[in-house]
Amino acid sequence: MDQLATLHQANGRYALRFERFFSYKPEEVFRVITDPHSFSQWYPFATGEMDLKLGGKIAFDDGEGTTYEGIITELKEPYTFEFREVDDLIRISLQEEGKGCQLVFTHIFDDKEMAMYTAAGWHRCLGVFKQIVNGQPVEWKDNSVELRELYREAFDRNR
Repeated sequence: MDQLATLHQANGRYALRFERFFSYKPEEVFRVITDPHSFSQWYPFATGEMDLKLGGKIAFDDGEGTTYEGIITELKEPYTFEFREVDDLIRISLQEEGKGCQLVFTHIFDDKEMAMYTAAGWHRCLGVFKQIVNGQPVEWKDNSVELRELYREAFDRNR
């Protein structure tokens, strides 16, 4: 199983931080991150509509009648993709490491009570992202309950 996320607090907000290593150069992984079709396969509620530029919009639809937009707040190819989704901030950064790259996915949010649920969800999403990067068929694992429990225990330990 992939490494668990860590939870940090700063300025009254919370940050989940995930790290994943890929055996590909940042350019290749960044292409998957910012490709609208790939993005909509692993990122929740993404519609595939993305204006890939600083200040550009990303369209979301929760499937229950609510649509909204994210705004790209930082875009430095092939190292940083950051956007605001409602009140949350998502930052995906890549750093060259050996013959591949290290991905750091950070989600900044307000409600600590949602941390274990959010962490479990992103853990699953990043698993699908990894499948896409590696050219594998997308298969969502049915492990939400197990992941929530792992994160609850991990976050309770670190209080």
